[in-house]
Amino acid sequence: MIFIVDTQTDPWRNLAAEEYLLHNFGQPVFRLWRNAPCVVIGRNQNALAEIDIDYVKASGIKVVRRLSGGGAVFHDLGNVNFTFIETRRQGEDTSGMFRRFTAPILTALQSLGVNAALSGRNDLTIDGRKFSGNALCVERDRVLMHGTLLFDASMNSLAAALKNRPEKYSDKAVKSNVSRVTNISSHLPEPMTVEAFIDYLATFIGKDYPPYKYTQADLAAIEKLATEKYSTDGWNFSASPRYTFSNSAKLPCGLVEVTFDVTAGIITSLAISGDFFFTRPIEEFCSRMTGCEHIREKIAGRINDIHPDDYFGKVSCEELTGLFF
Repeated sequence: MIFIVDTQTDPWRNLAAEEYLLHNFGQPVFRLWRNAPCVVIGRNQNALAEIDIDYVKASGIKVVRRLSGGGAVFHDLGNVNFTFIETRRQGEDTSGMFRRFTAPILTALQSLGVNAALSGRNDLTIDGRKFSGNALCVERDRVLMHGTLLFDASMNSLAAALKNRPEKYSDKAVKSNVSRVTNISSHLPEPMTVEAFIDYLATFIGKDYPPYKYTQADLAAIEKLATEKYSTDGWNFSASPRYTFSNSAKLPCGLVEVTFDVTAGIITSLAISGDFFFTRPIEEFCSRMTGCEHIREKIAGRINDIHPDDYFGKVSCEELTGLFF
């Protein structure tokens, strides 16, 4: 097994590194890493249904989709992430994988005097409160399991970023479970910084494994993945499963209701109703919006090009754009 401590904190590059290690390293890997503020969503989730998109964008919080399943999680520099990559053991089910890979984490925490335990299939808890969610990606004979460790994360930012609006969405995407959470730092007998905590895990778990430093070829490949995949709206938003979105608002022109289907991130059908006084056929507006990506900047640009006041009377581009989210 090789041991990696990543010091860079860019979410897109960190998730790219996960894929690169999974696909290109045959030996077992143990990795510790941190992300700057971001939301990491599961492979089969609808990104827009899981996050408060306005808060995320206004706060400069990146959104990134990972390879593994499970629910959305908030990361900041008070959160420590760990990854194990190994060959799949014959006959081992997912529950066995979670038990195997979380065992050294639990042992390390218990050695610090923290009453940590595996709860259910894949959550780690302290006195019944969750501090770690874990997820798996299995590809052929290789298993990647990674997890979060809330050490001193901002609970306010976590709650705000993941404040979703599921009533607007109808889909079969995997939904996140809301759990009572806690920070590890609140349960330590003696104070410890997050940097000291990383060093402790590195020594406790990684001491018997040779450290690995990325080569220039490694870094170039990771950067390419980050640029071409993990930083793109196509991967982070358009890769969401098919869904239907509906919303309504009282605008200066009257009540406007929108309902539309999205497939592969593209609006495939749109219907608009309400008590507004239209000046041109609303079906024409719907037709012109069909084919647009369900991304705020794209929606705003398309609406601005169409000139919404030609259809709705007194309404701004910003007000109408807001209806689509």
